[in-house]
Amino acid sequence: MSDTGMGAEAGAQHARSRALAVLRVRSRALAVALLPTAAAVVLTVAAAQGRIEGSGWDAVCWAVTVAALLVLLLAAAVGAVIVRARPALSPTVDLAESSAPDLYRLVRDLAERLDVPPPSAIALTPDCDSWLEDRTHPAHAGRGPMPARSIRGGDAGADAGGDAGTAPAPRTPRTGRAPVAPVLVIGSPFMWWMRVGELRAILAPVVAGTGPSAHPDIAAARRFVRGLDAAVGLAARPGLDPVRRLALGFVAAIARVLLRGCRVHAAEMERGVAVAASERAQTVDYGVRIVAQEQVGLAYAGWDRLLTRVALPAWRMGRWPARLDAGVVSALTELSRRDRLAEGYTSRLGERPACDLLEEPGAADEATSLLAARLFHGGPAEPGPDWAPVDWAAYPEEVVDRKWRSEAARLHRVLDTLGERRDAESAAPTLARVIDHLAGADGEAADRLAARIAAEVAGEEAASARPAPGPEAWGVDAVPLLPLQPPRTGRELLADHVTAMVCCAAIDTAGALPGLDWLDGPSLLIDEVRRSDLVSPVLALVEEGDPDELRDWLSSVGIRPEKPVRLV
Repeated sequence: MSDTGMGAEAGAQHARSRALAVLRVRSRALAVALLPTAAAVVLTVAAAQGRIEGSGWDAVCWAVTVAALLVLLLAAAVGAVIVRARPALSPTVDLAESSAPDLYRLVRDLAERLDVPPPSAIALTPDCDSWLEDRTHPAHAGRGPMPARSIRGGDAGADAGGDAGTAPAPRTPRTGRAPVAPVLVIGSPFMWWMRVGELRAILAPVVAGTGPSAHPDIAAARRFVRGLDAAVGLAARPGLDPVRRLALGFVAAIARVLLRGCRVHAAEMERGVAVAASERAQTVDYGVRIVAQEQVGLAYAGWDRLLTRVALPAWRMGRWPARLDAGVVSALTELSRRDRLAEGYTSRLGERPACDLLEEPGAADEATSLLAARLFHGGPAEPGPDWAPVDWAAYPEEVVDRKWRSEAARLHRVLDTLGERRDAESAAPTLARVIDHLAGADGEAADRLAARIAAEVAGEEAASARPAPGPEAWGVDAVPLLPLQPPRTGRELLADHVTAMVCCAAIDTAGALPGLDWLDGPSLLIDEVRRSDLVSPVLALVEEGDPDELRDWLSSVGIRPEKPVRLV
């Protein structure tokens, strides 16, 4: 046996032994629950045989019997809650086999080469990660995962993730039912940025994990841990009456005790599974995987910049870019061009991209883009009048220009509330009005203006906030939103609003245009050249009350600050 095989077998054996340790925790909990019953049986038998007599022993027997019944009922109720608790599922976009036959074929060939069961289905997630997810918990029976928007097609067997025309999987001796392999969840940025060979190499250690996952002890241990984890969160659900909250709080407390007892074993089990999968996957595309790992880091960097700098401004305006995954290719290509460490990566673009394995890449991109907006911003599940998709070609006009003019309008509206409306000329929406106000009283003026802008922004965001998705919306327990950025300070908001006013003045008086930079988001184009030197002059005005640097910049560009600008 090769060293790789020995490593894989050792990891699998370690995972199985730790799985048994987890199951022993479950067995001990059951034994503790049955202990009063055992004591009651012993006392009852002893009394029937005349070994213990007297009214005192009769009272003890009745007390122990009643206590045993209460403990049994309580244990049964706790066990039922833990078994029925729905473990959280990752929100994903499900891919039917008919919508990605080449991808399913690649994964099955990979599983056959690794000598492991193929995943039962494939799904996409708007994240730079890939994993296997078990969706066979009894609480999920008949409901399945809840995607943002499934990419469906073909027959029912394909939609269910089945493999038409293949032999049924062998039945496990303990349950008598065919084991269901986990679902393969793939990060959507990988599909658009990576080439087919790179994707295959990256997925090899993930797919290899279906081998240990098929072992009955490991599967049972995982179900037990997930059930405990789900039970812990039951008491925190909103809308519970005091009685249910108290009862579920008791169940959660017991679940926490059991989790503490098996946490180390469960972690070691997963570590063993990972080792076994990694060692087994070394026989497949190992050299390509080393190169592909570099692309993983690059993809993560570009994806993060695209979400925080490009998508977030659109989401805040009620628009969601419908082609985020296509945008990540442009963002990463631009990052490769700017970063000397990434030189040569653009030559990969001549190879076949992994998204070609999908029948309708555009539909998959749109679905994952909408899911990304829900996860990272809390947008609604479906498009609407206040939640419309936007194409990249329309982004500068429909997002950038609108964003700047909305912020400029808010800036002048706040100036009006601060008592700056003295006459029609001074109250006109001009850049000169803003500069004079901030330069007139230095830090005091900036602090007052920043505080009022922050309060107005907070009020608008609270008024437009949507409730967090609950179980009915997701099909799983409420998914916490993942905000991309911490709350902005008043000074940061003020700098953004002053920058927006400068950009509006540049568009209206100097012929500039709104633009899109794939890494930095909204940008100002003057003579078709992106200007990135506006930050320092604006900060000098906002932080120090010094208008000279900004006025010099405006003069060099040809912007007339005394001219009124168009507001939304």
